[in-house]
Amino acid sequence: MLETTETANILEPQDLQGQWQKVCSGLEKQLSDRFAMRWISKLVPQERADNTVALLAPSPCIQELIRQNYGETLLKEWQTCDPTVEKVELRLNKPMPVISNLSVAPQQEIPLVKEKEESYFPTLYTANLDENCTFDSFVVGKPNEFAYAAAKRIAEDDRVSFNPLYFHSAPGLGKTHLMQAIAWRTRELYPDKTVLYLSAEQFVNQYVKALRAHTMYDFQEMFRSVDVLMIDDVQFICGKNASQEEFFHTFNALVSQGKQIVLSADTSPADLQGIDERLKTRLAHGLVVDIHPTSYELRLGILQEKARAWHADVPKDVICFLAEHITASVRELEGALKRLIAHTELMGGILDLATTKMVLKDILGTYERKVSVEEIQKVVADFYGLKLMDLKSVHRERRIARPRQLAMYLSKTMTTLSLPEIALKFDRDHTTILHAVRTIEGLLSSDKELEEDMRLIRVRLQ
Repeated sequence: MLETTETANILEPQDLQGQWQKVCSGLEKQLSDRFAMRWISKLVPQERADNTVALLAPSPCIQELIRQNYGETLLKEWQTCDPTVEKVELRLNKPMPVISNLSVAPQQEIPLVKEKEESYFPTLYTANLDENCTFDSFVVGKPNEFAYAAAKRIAEDDRVSFNPLYFHSAPGLGKTHLMQAIAWRTRELYPDKTVLYLSAEQFVNQYVKALRAHTMYDFQEMFRSVDVLMIDDVQFICGKNASQEEFFHTFNALVSQGKQIVLSADTSPADLQGIDERLKTRLAHGLVVDIHPTSYELRLGILQEKARAWHADVPKDVICFLAEHITASVRELEGALKRLIAHTELMGGILDLATTKMVLKDILGTYERKVSVEEIQKVVADFYGLKLMDLKSVHRERRIARPRQLAMYLSKTMTTLSLPEIALKFDRDHTTILHAVRTIEGLLSSDKELEEDMRLIRVRLQ
């Protein structure tokens, strides 16, 4: 024991090493994460000064990883060996200028690094997850039931059924919700699995920072040692050749180990632009799931579920009105309902249709300005090589009836007109329009040709 007045509590190196070995033995018994000791074993005890133990980490990556996920556990285990220890300090063996020394004080929340740039390595597990994005809160309907079933299969089956699982859709239809639900359910059922969820933008940022910090080995070892890798918005890596190359090798390494990969993007693998053909082929190799645009029934269910979850009393006619008129995305639909509820709570008054139209005037006006029924009829007729009068005729042959139904569906989903108002434009009654809308909604989940026709018509209209 070194004896000075200022460092009377400094241990000899061999004593510190002995305590460290006991701490590691204790941690090995209590940590369920089988990767934890791989990282903790890389630490080297440096000194014990007063009531603080200093450990050296070989890289910023490992320093940050242990601090965020195991720092408090490490301190408590050390205190079982030596109750006088009050702090475990993690230092860099070769300090980097942008990472400061980190410490864990007893019974305190582990402090975050406060730097100009965020820590270059993402936090594992729940850091990027929204606790509201679970399977229980996901509303299932015809447009998304296949995606929901695939997501549950991945989360609940210990085997890798299809690799990768690749979701794609327009923004706001539930891709991110399903991915996060997979992460939550996997953690619940298989707590020993290492799950990493992040966006493609974060992946690229971490890759660039690892290059700058000369810690690519740690970056690669970390990403290639997880059990489940989940990356959102894969289209972000398009055109970024170096990041693509690293992702390609990470992808191959995980697949070869039988580890699960879950991805999402705004388009199918075949339609990704600026991406290497090898990677495009890999992405399409597993199960590719297209999440379809929401149906009226699904939007209705989502609104009812959100109103219940937010403890809001929303009249049925208001919910039906929103489901009929806000069709672009679930995100916009939920945002409109949230705005209505907030307005009623803050301003008072009755939540009725008049209030709804007044509060959401800007959103509804956007839809109204986009297109008219007459424009829809003209574009649909031109697209299918028909005359405008055919869409108003009584002819029931398929080549006319199906485009007519599609025009009715688009009129319902792309304008703010009511069913009776649309019916007048087609010389029909409102029940015919409702039947057409439901028919097209049912076909869109199975008829790829019709779905593509509608997409192209929407592009022309917009």
